Amino acid sequence: MYAIVEIAGQQFKVAKDQKVYVHRLKEEEGKKVTFDQVLLIGDGENVTVGAPAIDGAAVEAKIVKHLKGDKVIVFKKKRRKGYRVKNGHRQFLTELVIEGIVAKGAKKPAAKKEAPAKEDSMTEKAAAKPAATKTEAKPAEDLGSKTVAELKALAKDKGISGYSSMKKAELIEALSGK
Repeated sequence: MYAIVEIAGQQFKVAKDQKVYVHRLKEEEGKKVTFDQVLLIGDGENVTVGAPAIDGAAVEAKIVKHLKGDKVIVFKKKRRKGYRVKNGHRQFLTELVIEGIVAKGAKKPAAKKEAPAKEDSMTEKAAAKPAATKTEAKPAEDLGSKTVAELKALAKDKGISGYSSMKKAELIEALSGK
């Protein structure tokens, strides 16, 4: 069984008991991590492809150690100009050992608690405003402020035929019922 999983912004083909070197992760050495962005799972003849990820699938791994990659030499030169620059770079890496691939029933990691709090405060503000302020404008003026694409979407929802070839004025007339 193998899987293609997204780890630290890159996609890797992994199998059980395989060592993988990925960009440095924030977790400590010895900890177990779970990656839920599984894009594909192959099990013999069966291949499951996600859109973009497979729901309920996960890859479990253990962080073995943090290390630095091999040195990469970056050398720039412009001929006949006397321009030469030499730089080196060593990437920070994390070594992982894949412990298992779960095809179904994996639990999603808990989402950040700060984001829902912001959404709750936004919905409370929207609920505090009176609903009459949104509908006070005349329907014709409201339709005039919309784009042609929005008007076509409204016409499609209302079941108006021939909306794709109509101009903005014709769409407003058809939607307002004149």
